[in-house]
Amino acid sequence: MFTPQGPTARELTVQAFSSVEHGYDLLARKFDATPFRTPDAVLSAVTESLRPVGPFDTGLDVCCGTGAGLSVLHSLCAGRVTGVDFSAGMLEEARRAHPKATLIRANVLALPFAPTFDLAVSFGAFGHFLPRDQLTLFRQTHASLRPGGLLAFPLPAPPRVGSRAYWTLLGFDTAMRVRNAVWRPPFVMYYRTFRLPDVRARLTRAGFTVETRAIDSLGRRDDGSPRCRLVLARKV
Repeated sequence: MFTPQGPTARELTVQAFSSVEHGYDLLARKFDATPFRTPDAVLSAVTESLRPVGPFDTGLDVCCGTGAGLSVLHSLCAGRVTGVDFSAGMLEEARRAHPKATLIRANVLALPFAPTFDLAVSFGAFGHFLPRDQLTLFRQTHASLRPGGLLAFPLPAPPRVGSRAYWTLLGFDTAMRVRNAVWRPPFVMYYRTFRLPDVRARLTRAGFTVETRAIDSLGRRDDGSPRCRLVLARKV
């Protein structure tokens, strides 16, 4: 299988000083070779965690990007699988990888769907939405699900305060905030604005009932807590 060569530092810099949409259009051909692409181990673990929760007919990948999450839906859904994203470049790559999927270019804050889907998933996209927009995103997804439909996504445990990962994420978010304070258009990409208590509250406000399950195959931390949880938000 062809593996794309990763982007150069210059290409990443150009992306970072573009809008979110144009930045991903620029990066699309090489996106799957970056650390931002959801690892296959996570995709497989989510698939196996969701299998007992089914069966599912129709599936929606919210912010599908190049289509990594579409493989999860193809494994779980008996019916039509749909991906939605606002980057034409990312959708072009998704179309190459998943020619049988229905791919739609749209703003996920105004999804163009009736209550059609049994399962919605999303991988690695929520950092692109400010907290005030996350509620809108959840409400739009809720409106796209049939009664009893499920929104599911993995949520990694936050890094321990003072750890290397903690300082790395703090530094990245700080740099992005400085960039957005002095440069337009903004590039929203924050890794520390999606915490479980806030997520649960926003999902509940959007009309979901919420539970979480440990994804044991992704391991546990030294204190026994899971490294990653699966959020299951059901439309009642």
